[in-house]
Amino acid sequence: MNGDVRREWFEKDYYQVLGVPKNASGAEIKKSYRKLAQQFHPDANPGNKEAEERFKEISAAYDVLGDADKRKQYDQVRDMATSGFGAGGFPGGFPGGGGGWPGGVRYETFDVGNLGDLFGGLFGSRQGAARPARGDDLETEVSVSFDEAMRGGTVPVRIQGPAPCQACHGSGAEPGTSPATCPQCGGAGQVATNQGLFSMAQTCPRCRGSGRVVEHPCKACKGTGSVRTTRRFSVRIPAGVKDGARIRLGGRGEPGPAGAAPGDLYVRVGVGRHPLFGRKGNDLTLDVPVTFAEAALGANVQVPTLNGAVTLKVPSGTPSGKTFRIRGKGAPKRGGFGDLLVTVRVEVPQKLSRDEKDLLQKLQLAQKDSPRKRLGVEA
Repeated sequence: MNGDVRREWFEKDYYQVLGVPKNASGAEIKKSYRKLAQQFHPDANPGNKEAEERFKEISAAYDVLGDADKRKQYDQVRDMATSGFGAGGFPGGFPGGGGGWPGGVRYETFDVGNLGDLFGGLFGSRQGAARPARGDDLETEVSVSFDEAMRGGTVPVRIQGPAPCQACHGSGAEPGTSPATCPQCGGAGQVATNQGLFSMAQTCPRCRGSGRVVEHPCKACKGTGSVRTTRRFSVRIPAGVKDGARIRLGGRGEPGPAGAAPGDLYVRVGVGRHPLFGRKGNDLTLDVPVTFAEAALGANVQVPTLNGAVTLKVPSGTPSGKTFRIRGKGAPKRGGFGDLLVTVRVEVPQKLSRDEKDLLQKLQLAQKDSPRKRLGVEA
């Protein structure tokens, strides 16, 4: 992860952005994100720059907190920042901080574990040029039916926002001219600022990390390399996609600063409910009603699946709520299919004919033991 993002982790409270406590569950984070994303989505707020920036902030927060590994790293970074072991300090402090360096002198030994990459990203390096700043990632949502999710296929996606300028092909320079090397950073894309013991590398404010400047701006995009328009894509939905799955389209996000790489587009999939089937991971679930006689005596019953009915053998004496597994009849997954989990429910008839009542009364008289005998009562 690059240094700019790490610095943002020190500065931004993503839990506050999503309006959830630090100990919120993954489901609570997802619920809050979806509510806020719907409220501030650019399609729902056309031309509202403030809402667009809020949507980006919400998406960035969920990109971290919605991923278990990223969330763990983020929490560690935030804990270091609040304990004084972060972007501006070490345990014991910097010179003059009271913790002890030459002059007051106390030396402390501590294990920084795997923090080398973190501090490398924060404080930068003077060796080589920086990677040009890329464009922002975008996120949108699509809705598919349960059957569409099981089959897979392609769905249309529409994005409103910046796109590469067709006149200059995203360079920002007037056709026939080219961008020049940035005089402030010498093409490195970064400038160094003195931070006491460290020299922190920051994105060049003039070229925004691209290492280049446009001396003759494109008239169509005014040198930005992008224009606001509506883009349409076809997104492939894999068979068996789960509700909330996130599909990445590389390079389909916002264009970067003139000449820099674009960000990515993330498409979050919402899967509708099915009138019969539920889902647990790659397994499908189904409740099947049976009569008392079928449960008591045993029976072969027809059970629907995604690709036609199959026969399920219900053994005699099967209790209501018993679950059977039919292998290979679940949701599609990589390398095969999940299973179908069938739960039988003994259905009590609401209305009985006279013959049915007579038969049940005879059965009742024939039964010797009360099912409540184990409770210590006879009736």
